[in-house]
Amino acid sequence: MEIAEALQAYTGLTPGAAATILALMVATYLLVSSLFVAPAPAPPPKPPQQQREGEKAQEGKEEEEEPMPFVYPDPVEVGEVTLEQLSAYDGKDSAKQILIAIRGQVYDVSRGRLFYGPQGPYSLFAGRDATRALALMSFDPNDLTGDLDGLSPDELEVLQDWEEKFKERYPRVGHLACQDAAGSGQNTAGLHHEEGDA
Repeated sequence: MEIAEALQAYTGLTPGAAATILALMVATYLLVSSLFVAPAPAPPPKPPQQQREGEKAQEGKEEEEEPMPFVYPDPVEVGEVTLEQLSAYDGKDSAKQILIAIRGQVYDVSRGRLFYGPQGPYSLFAGRDATRALALMSFDPNDLTGDLDGLSPDELEVLQDWEEKFKERYPRVGHLACQDAAGSGQNTAGLHHEEGDA
């Protein structure tokens, strides 16, 4: 009984309310964390001999086959792309990857199709340079640019955090062409230096 009294004195909640809140927090954590788990790799194909044996064994059975789980294609290196070329990778064509640029680097976010695909909450970023929008945590289409001018140190730190998350979760498959990456913080020092020499 002492624990229940201490819990109520410390939190102001009854033991039942505290247990309910704790259970909801755990359920929310499990739900959200399950959204960010990479899919399991597909099993290797069976050798032809084993396939034929498996087919013969299945011929006599009247079982319903389970549908094949969706397997994400391996990322395809795109190399140097312009913003116009990047816009074709917005997830609307299911045969193409979904790409997002951050600070001049292009990431394949196809595994996050639920988030970045056409019906996803972050579909606005797909096929675009999301550098400024991520730094500002903005959904304003005007912020979908690589322009870092006027960002505060705190906003640049937010951008750095986003960039690290993308590096951890998604493969880098290319980079923006120099004219498009100039505002994304990539080689901008060299660009300013060359302008001063001219």
